[in-house]
Amino acid sequence: MRVLMIGAGGVGDAAAKIAVERDFFEAWVVADYDLERAQRTVDAAAGRREGEARFVAAQVDASDADAVTALAREHEATHVFNAVDPRFVMPIFDGALAAGADYLDMAMSLSRPHPERPYEECGVKLGDEQLAKGDQWESAGRLALVGIGVEPGLSDVFARYAADELFSEIDELGTRDGANLVVRDEDGNEVFAPGFSMWTIIEECLNPPVVWSKERAAAAGGDVEAGFHTLAPFAEPEVFDFPEGIGPVECVHVEHEEVLLMPRWVDAQRVTFKYGLGEEMIAMLRQLHALGLDSTEPVTVKGAQVAPRDVVAAVLPDPATIGPRMEGKTCAGLYVTGTGTDGQPRAVYLYHVVDNADTIRDYDAQCVVWQTAINPVVALELLAKGEWSGSGVLGPEAFPARPFLDLLAADKPEGYGSPWGMDER
Repeated sequence: MRVLMIGAGGVGDAAAKIAVERDFFEAWVVADYDLERAQRTVDAAAGRREGEARFVAAQVDASDADAVTALAREHEATHVFNAVDPRFVMPIFDGALAAGADYLDMAMSLSRPHPERPYEECGVKLGDEQLAKGDQWESAGRLALVGIGVEPGLSDVFARYAADELFSEIDELGTRDGANLVVRDEDGNEVFAPGFSMWTIIEECLNPPVVWSKERAAAAGGDVEAGFHTLAPFAEPEVFDFPEGIGPVECVHVEHEEVLLMPRWVDAQRVTFKYGLGEEMIAMLRQLHALGLDSTEPVTVKGAQVAPRDVVAAVLPDPATIGPRMEGKTCAGLYVTGTGTDGQPRAVYLYHVVDNADTIRDYDAQCVVWQTAINPVVALELLAKGEWSGSGVLGPEAFPARPFLDLLAADKPEGYGSPWGMDER
């Protein structure tokens, strides 16, 4: 396996540091628009293993599909791993196919709200542009494994596991994500500093969230697409109690890929995604929207064209740099309700908790980006070993869950030493 990873930000940097410990690949190219940043990631990864020579740096414009194709061909990449913002999904996705390589990403092609009824009906949904090209990928015998981060990603693997091993019937697949993370300044005061790309947070949280209902799909003759509908941002707040000391966090509906993927491969009555944003983040996002600072449409400022959202993202701390000032844990998981294999009602929270102190100590990476980065590396190893295989545009739910969960949790060096949990509720 020869991997071309595009993106040397926080997640890409963490993925390289995780991957260097493994032996399943022969080459790993780190490509970024900023060649110096790519080289820093290469140096950091290679420095973790004596004699390491599989990592090289390259420069690429992720918005240029032809450039992605050319770089993949130059390095004879078998797999293109997208580790940049979702606005670059389609050129990387198309560039990988043109190069004859397989593809992985952690976020799917962007949505566009319905022009007239955004809080009732879907417009262009997350991933629609990619899923529409499934036949092209299948005809070429190539695999695009989409949404294989942590959320989407690990939560989707949990959905497959719940359907295969825990439940005979599923009422709801409810992704629930929360944390008790805080970031402090040099004087120890808590400051506002998101643990992930602010550009992506704005996109996810201010777009109309999508939910899926089997009842709606059945009313339309069983068409999966008919089961999707939207709500207003921050709808249906609930307090969810997260494990391992995180505790109760208010969660609200957020647009996310799990809802668009799970119903295609897993049978359930309802699919939802709720994120534990907290009062401060919700208030901040509402204010950004009220001021128009969430817009991606450029405005003229003293003769320069600039998108307001890009300005917001630029003035906040880089998520890759805040790890040493962050403390607490992050939890990603899936709350599943329905009927167990014994015929009795069952409710289970399948989860993965990561402590920032551990990831900073072991990988010099803050926990949010590290938790995202580990899952595509696990998936690449399963693909390299042939334990996962397929063609077309597929989500993680299309593959057996047990090999993934076992490899993730097994002690090093056999596995990745990152256990997951199951909480009966």
